[in-house]
Amino acid sequence: MANSKRTASKGKRINPKFWVFCEGKTEKAYVCFLRSRYRLPIEIIPQIIGSNIDERIINKHKDKKLSHEKDVIFLLYDADVPEVLQRLRNIREAELLVSNPSIEYWFFLHYKNHVTQTTEEMCIKELSNRNRNEYKKGYIDDKLKQHLNEKQSEACSRAKKTELYNNPSSNVYIFIEKLEKAKKSK
Repeated sequence: MANSKRTASKGKRINPKFWVFCEGKTEKAYVCFLRSRYRLPIEIIPQIIGSNIDERIINKHKDKKLSHEKDVIFLLYDADVPEVLQRLRNIREAELLVSNPSIEYWFFLHYKNHVTQTTEEMCIKELSNRNRNEYKKGYIDDKLKQHLNEKQSEACSRAKKTELYNNPSSNVYIFIEKLEKAKKSK
């Protein structure tokens, strides 16, 4: 099914599909949560390629499914490994969504404005403490989902004040803003 394209019925317009390539189970769980929350077409391609991702691999996955020129490609990765980050930055047709040290920092921004250097372990510890349960990578429990829903705008505001690629930082808010815009135009 090489280069299969979606086409609109006469008088209808095509909404973009969001393609999200991500590196781990936690990123996949978060994007699944967002897909159910926004009810938008989001195609998740998780961890099958890891840090070896490039434009050829992205196109190979897109060619297997229906696509459209309005579709948007995102790469949702941790920014704590410089070599992987550089590889991701070289992929021109995709928008890079990164959190440093990890996606857990993005989650933590839903609770607190944290601006000093941190570790993934500290973010996980803070998430566990604030939810009063053990945070598990690859799983978003109901308490965390509720907080991700309720405090999303605060997290976006906090993330916008971070310096991209530095520890700590996150630009996942870009994805949230695109989803919000798509939902409003639906």
